[in-house]
This record gives sequence, structure tokens and C-alpha cells, in this order.
Amino acid sequence: MQNEKDKELWKKAEARASFKKHLFSYVAVNLFLVAIWLTSSRSGANYFWLVWQMLGWGIGVLIHYFSAFHADVIFSVENEYQKLKDKS
Repeated sequence: MQNEKDKELWKKAEARASFKKHLFSYVAVNLFLVAIWLTSSRSGANYFWLVWQMLGWGIGVLIHYFSAFHADVIFSVENEYQKLKDKS
């Protein structure tokens, strides 16, 4: 029993650490791209094309966050069982 809980906690810890790595790379790469955009644009009126890359990747980061920190609540078998039991 304890071994199963340890495995479950280990999986949660891995998922959360993976999310933190993903978030760090998202921020670092986007800061780098913004720096490139700022240095390459000659006037402030240039199209900010990075918004599409940030939005697309940001959706992936958001999904990763929910799967790492809230999947056990959203996709809980125990919660679904309790809902069905309460309806009966």
C-alpha cells in the first residue's frame, strides 16, 4: 500500500518538475525572441508577430499546468464514483 502511494507521489513530482522545466523554457525562449524582435525592428510600429507563437505555445503550457497540478482532481476516479453513488 505504501509503495503504491510512493509511486503515485513520484509520478506527481515528475509531472510538476516537467511543467516547471516547460515553463522556464517558454519564458526563456520568448524573452530571447522578444529581444531579437526589438533589435531587428527599426521603428516601434512593426508588426508584433511573436504574439502568435506565444499564444500557441502558451496554450500548451496551460494544458501542461492543468495536467500536472489539477489532473488528480479533474480526472479523479474517486470523485466520479462518489458522484454516481450520490445519484443512486
